Amino acid sequence: MTKPQQRRFNRPFLKWAGNKYRVLKQILPQLPPGECLIEPFAGSCAVFLNTDYPRYLISDINPDLIRLYQILKQEGEPFIRYARKLFTSHNNSEERYYRLRGRFNDSSDEVEKAALFLYLNRHGYNGLCRYNNAHQFNVPFGRYRRPYFPQREMRQFHHKAQLAQFLCQDFTTTISQAPAGSVIYADPPYVPLNTTASFTSYSSGGFTSGQQKRLAEIAEQAAQRGIPVLISNHDTPFVREIYRSATLTKFKVRRSISCNGQQRNDAAELLGLFTPD
Repeated sequence: MTKPQQRRFNRPFLKWAGNKYRVLKQILPQLPPGECLIEPFAGSCAVFLNTDYPRYLISDINPDLIRLYQILKQEGEPFIRYARKLFTSHNNSEERYYRLRGRFNDSSDEVEKAALFLYLNRHGYNGLCRYNNAHQFNVPFGRYRRPYFPQREMRQFHHKAQLAQFLCQDFTTTISQAPAGSVIYADPPYVPLNTTASFTSYSSGGFTSGQQKRLAEIAEQAAQRGIPVLISNHDTPFVREIYRSATLTKFKVRRSISCNGQQRNDAAELLGLFTPD
């Protein structure tokens, strides 16, 4: 008897903290059907790339991320060829990285800035996206032997993106604008597992406990309007309390939970599904 073939998922073309590629098997079965999938925390777009909704609305407060997605959607192959020129052995050095990082921070050319954002994502340390208080990208050089240029993944994204609208706005605006027939998947920066843990900000600001509560509140409000909302987060008492009106699904994820990549443990995660009564 032959084993059933497992589904092969489409990989995102960006490295991203909290990338959902490895937990798609847990997330996808929880998503209800609908006319439009709305994601108010774009991230790497792993869920977007592996679902089959008629339409998508993808938003994030990081303008560099949304700019890259918009330009790849619009330009496709010419932009892919343009970005590929940055992926050379000459540019894979500490000196060139910091020079190109400075160019990214100073550039007002949207296409150049989008290509440089991809370069920094693939050449910077651990695929982090981090900014200082002046909103300057400040991730250090990653020291990879040969950074991968994600040509195939970018092509897949370009084709799928024709079904999507990409907007730079906060989660409250995106969720409040959700029309009837929508389904919302929210993947906010996670609540820390403990008081000493930290988690990466996806923009120049952090994501506070107050914002976590606000997200849960507007998820409940959306459900009352007939729009289901699925949210990912760490499994902590705080998260269980603010998601108390949701149906919870718990699972374990093997990942690094500190800045030391050698320290890997099973982190407990929750999916909270807010549904209409």
